[in-house]
Amino acid sequence: MQISSRFTMAVHILTCIEIFKDDYQVNSEFISASVGTNPVIIRKIFGQLKKAGIIHVQRGGNGGVCLAKPADTITLCDVYRAVDSVEEEGLFHFHENPSQDCPVGRNMHYVLDDRLAKAQAAMEKELSSTTIADIIADTKKKIAADQSAPKS
Repeated sequence: MQISSRFTMAVHILTCIEIFKDDYQVNSEFISASVGTNPVIIRKIFGQLKKAGIIHVQRGGNGGVCLAKPADTITLCDVYRAVDSVEEEGLFHFHENPSQDCPVGRNMHYVLDDRLAKAQAAMEKELSSTTIADIIADTKKKIAADQSAPKS
């Protein structure tokens, strides 16, 4: 099981937007260089974040992207949900056809469904406790620490 890399890319994108907004024209070309992926992929994630009301996108020569609401109101869970990191049925995709003729197969949903739902709820609760503002603050601290570290 693995959550799509769109989630971490979206967090990276939102962090770049805020950190670079005053110094650069923040657009898909600019962000793709930081993320290390094609601008088309960045634009796709922009579309998902825009649809979720997390960013505004201005197209054209003076275009760019900005947060649609304060960074301290956007949680990692909001981002996770916005980029469709998991299938609609949940984080854990159940195999399609467990045998109803087998005593194990016919009982797997009964045995696992509640446990898996609780695990997903715990993950989403944890993601909800961190905001994009927290990520930005930690990123700025690390950048400052890197810049003040002695060069070898």
